[in-house]
Amino acid sequence: MIIAIRYAKSLLDLSLEKGKLEEVYKDMTLVANVCQENHDFITFLRSPIIKADKKMEVIDAVFKKNVSELSRSFLDIITRKGREKFIGDIALSFIEQYKENKKILTAVITSANGIDEQTRTKVLELVKGSSKSEVELIEKTDKNLIGGFIIRVGDRQVDASIRRKLDQLKKNFSDNPFVKEF
Repeated sequence: MIIAIRYAKSLLDLSLEKGKLEEVYKDMTLVANVCQENHDFITFLRSPIIKADKKMEVIDAVFKKNVSELSRSFLDIITRKGREKFIGDIALSFIEQYKENKKILTAVITSANGIDEQTRTKVLELVKGSSKSEVELIEKTDKNLIGGFIIRVGDRQVDASIRRKLDQLKKNFSDNPFVKEF
């Protein structure tokens, strides 16, 4: 979303200029989490019926004690400009731009039962070896994988799951040209 990217870029530039990048990153992480976990909050922000001053009161009540002065001022500006419905998207875009700025690569590993420390270390070494970036590892579980794992780094994915192998076997058996059909 172009609006979110532009506002996030402005906030990133301002936080770099003020030397408060890490502080604002923590704030935007909190804002993104609140927006992702509370659908009612987003619905409230998107409501055209509720006035901007009421929305600002609620935003202040939710974030005032937990975010820095710079982030509070930014949220105030967004609300006064009528862009409060984009707060969650702006926060997510800021986090992405922060990671690009810090050269942090995000790797997502999905497994059936979680991974142990040894596997986690090997995955981190593997991903770090293929790039010169710092790596953030996000772990997810999906019982449908049966076993194995799926690793996604950026737009690349390696699927070493049992589910994929079973699907491939099923496809191979259905396409078998050597079986006579009667």
